[in-house]
Amino acid sequence: MSDESNDPGATKPAPETAGEGVREDTERRNFFKAAALGAGVAALAGAMHGKYGLAPVISEAQAQTGAGGTPWWPSRWGKDDEAGASNWITPEKVLDAAKWIKEGKVYRIGRVYESGMPMFGARAFALRIPGGPTGGPFGENKLVYNDEFLSTEIGQVGTQFDGLGHIGLQLGKEGDKNEMRFYNGHTAQEINDAYGLKKLGAEKVKPFFTRAHLLDVTAGRVWDAGQEVMMADVRAALERQRMREDDIKPGDAVFFNTGWGQLWMKNNDRFNSGEPGIGLEVARWLVGRQIALTGADTWATEVVPNPDKRLAFPVHAELLTKNGIFNHENLFFDELLKDRKFQFVYIFATTPMKGATGSAGAPIAVT
Repeated sequence: MSDESNDPGATKPAPETAGEGVREDTERRNFFKAAALGAGVAALAGAMHGKYGLAPVISEAQAQTGAGGTPWWPSRWGKDDEAGASNWITPEKVLDAAKWIKEGKVYRIGRVYESGMPMFGARAFALRIPGGPTGGPFGENKLVYNDEFLSTEIGQVGTQFDGLGHIGLQLGKEGDKNEMRFYNGHTAQEINDAYGLKKLGAEKVKPFFTRAHLLDVTAGRVWDAGQEVMMADVRAALERQRMREDDIKPGDAVFFNTGWGQLWMKNNDRFNSGEPGIGLEVARWLVGRQIALTGADTWATEVVPNPDKRLAFPVHAELLTKNGIFNHENLFFDELLKDRKFQFVYIFATTPMKGATGSAGAPIAVT
C-alpha cells in the first residue's frame, strides 16, 4: 500500500455531526417505514407505483439489460452461480491483497449490536439472558452459565451485509413469482420458502479478503438526506486522498464515508429519515470497475429518497440483482479516518445461516 494515503494533503475526517435543521419529508418517511412491513423492495416498488406515479412495470426484456448493455443473466460465473462477486476472491487475489498489509494494525469497522440502534422500518433487535443465570449450579464446583436469546432480523439490522437473495425485481405481471427475478435470473418461485431461501442464501457467499478503498466524500460539507454522491464527488475525493481510479482493481471493495454515520445513536430519527449516498451514476462506475462489494456509513449506501421519485432503491437492484455486487451497510470508519488510512485490506465472512437474506458480523480493516 502506498504511503500516499497518509499524505497531509488528504481529506480531513468527517465532521462530528452531519448538521441540524433538515426539514424532513414526513409523508415519504412514513411511507418508507410502512413499506418495510411488506415483502421487501418488490412490494415497495409496487406500492410506490400507486402512491408516487411510477412508470408501468417493466418487461422482462427491458429489465434483463444491465449497465452497458450487458445481459443481466446468466452471470459471468455461469447460470447456476449463487456466490456473485465473491467469486473474485481467488487465492491470487488474496495474495495480492496481503501485500497491502504493512503495519499489522487491525480496525473494527462494524458497529455494536444493541437495542437502541437505528433500524429500518419496524425491524427489531431484542436480546435476553433467560434465567440470570440460565443454568446451574452443576457439580461440586457449582458451575453456572448464561445463554442469550436473540429475536431480530439478524441479517438486516445494525452493520449488515446484504446477500443476493435480499433484493429482486418484479418483471411482467405483478405478483407473478415466476417473473420476480433475483441475481442470475433466479425467480422468487425457485428461491422463496418460509424456512429460508432455497437459493442465494448467505451461506453461499465466499469469504472476503481483498483490497479496499475508502472515499471520504464529505470534504467538510454537511450532506442532507436525498443528496446524491456524484462522480465529480468521487473523483474529488480520490484527488484529495492522492489516489487514482486505476488503483481500483477487479474484486476490490469501495466504501463511502458521507458523515451520516455521526448521527448513529445520537439522532436516530434523522438517521432513519433518509440519507445521502450514491446513485446510479456511481453504481454503474462501480460495475465498470468490477468490484466485489461496496458499502458506507449509512443504512442503504445509496441516496434515499432517490432524486427520481419513481425509483425505489435502484442502486440495490443495479449492484445486487443485476451484477452480484454485495453491499455492506452501517459501517464505522472513524478510526480509519483519524489515522488517515484510506486503503487497507477488508476481511469479512458471512455468518453461514442457511437461506438467510444477509448477515450480521464484525468486518475488519487491516493496514
